[in-house]
Amino acid sequence: MEFKGVMPAITTPFNDDLTIDHEFIARHVSWLVDHGCTGIVPLGSLGEGNTLRMDEKIEIVRTCVEELEGRVPVMPGISSLSTAGSVELAQGAAEAGCGALMVLPPYVHNGKMHETIAHFTAIFEATDLPCMLYNNPIAYGTDITPEIIAELADRHANLQAVKESSGDIRRVTAVKARVGERLAVFAGLDDMPFEAAWAGASGWIAGLVNALPAESVRLFELSVSGQREEAFELYRWFLPLLRLDTVPEFVQLIKLVQAEVGMGTETVRPPRRRLPEADREEALKVIRDCLSTRPQIASS
Repeated sequence: MEFKGVMPAITTPFNDDLTIDHEFIARHVSWLVDHGCTGIVPLGSLGEGNTLRMDEKIEIVRTCVEELEGRVPVMPGISSLSTAGSVELAQGAAEAGCGALMVLPPYVHNGKMHETIAHFTAIFEATDLPCMLYNNPIAYGTDITPEIIAELADRHANLQAVKESSGDIRRVTAVKARVGERLAVFAGLDDMPFEAAWAGASGWIAGLVNALPAESVRLFELSVSGQREEAFELYRWFLPLLRLDTVPEFVQLIKLVQAEVGMGTETVRPPRRRLPEADREEALKVIRDCLSTRPQIASS
């Protein structure tokens, strides 16, 4: 597993009856890899993982693994209300042929740090797969500090990367200062890849990649290679869309962008619902204005 580049946190497509559209998943992940993505991350928050049954989660990762045939690793989000549920999912993902795991704190329970550490430890020890720790205190209420990350890295050889979604760009350099090159650090929010790359991030896990992979890959490539002016020009065009990932309706909004580019539908599972019409029209104006000036970028 090489932790670098752009890896989409993929959406989960649903049929009209809210069953999973596996045919689209297969087509979508191949299309993303064809455009230069270096890994696929199913079952995250954007993938509506909290609405999926365990069997559905395993079916999704199997579809991704079978379609990609080793072209890039599949790294599902490992999250559950319980530690036992997360361990079961981690082991099921390993059996399905996944190349790595993205490990989240437990849903809902915002316990003391010793409980969170024990939760992570159980998942890291459940398989031999390389793991990425996902730090998102805004969404999950648990902040995994650089000090705790360094402690976990010392204990667990298969902890090899961190997805940093605190929104504080200083965390990238703080983690690097603590662990050096021992862990790869990924930008974890859509509207931080330019800054994170300059701070030393080696990768970016994001949502708008689902609809615009060529632009996403190009933006990160320019940023990590030091082409500051060209990178920022593309970033400035992209930002109104990237910021759609930073609001509570991010799933509906990203699926709306997918629908606009002809790569997906707006269908979401309850409790999510289609955007109210006024909100949808406002979002469509932003999306269509950006797409009307979309830069021409050759796929990788």
